[in-house]
Formats: sequence, C-alpha cells, structure tokens
Amino acid sequence: MTLSLQQLAPDVCAAPQLTPTDMAAVAAAGFKSVINNRPDGEGGPDQPKSADIEAAARAAGLQYVHLPVNPTVQTPEEIARFAELLQTLPRPVLAFCRSGGRCTRLFQAATSR
Repeated sequence: MTLSLQQLAPDVCAAPQLTPTDMAAVAAAGFKSVINNRPDGEGGPDQPKSADIEAAARAAGLQYVHLPVNPTVQTPEEIARFAELLQTLPRPVLAFCRSGGRCTRLFQAATSR
C-alpha cells in the first residue's frame, strides 16, 4: 500500500481518507500519531468509522485523535484544538480527511496564530 502524503512541515503530513488497513503502513512509514478530521458518515456508509480506524491505529502502536471538522468551515475552537494536538502528540503526525484539504487548512490556520 502506498500512502498519498502531502508534506505540511518536516514532521507533519496530510493525507486523503485512510482505512483501518492503512494503519500498519502509517506506522511502518514512521508516523507516531494520526489525527482524523473527517466526521463519521460524511462519505456515506462506505466510509470507515473512526472507532475502527482508532482500534487499528492503536494496534499498530499509534496515538489517535478524532477531531471531526466541517469540510467548508473550521471554527476558532477547532483550529485551537488542532494547534494543541500539534504541540502535544508525538511526532511525526499524519492528519487525514476526505482529500487532505481541510487538514491543510487547519494546519495553516493553527500555525499562523
């Protein structure tokens, strides 16, 4: 499995939707933490549930946080929480959503404060 990653910082990347089966590859790529910015059910019934991704992430030795964010609007509270996660989670960090776009916007907003 090849991870499609966008480098946001030396130790922070964004990715499109990940699945439970991707978590072993995420860990093998050297990541220590995963942030899921996609609300459960946003993509319909075929979208993996956060709880299933979390179980696989933890089994692979990864820290996991679900911070569901609307694709079009990120609130100041969500941006502040993302900034806090960037400060506290073990790095490198991989954030994902449907396309990686909202993770990128969150990162930019959180690091420009």
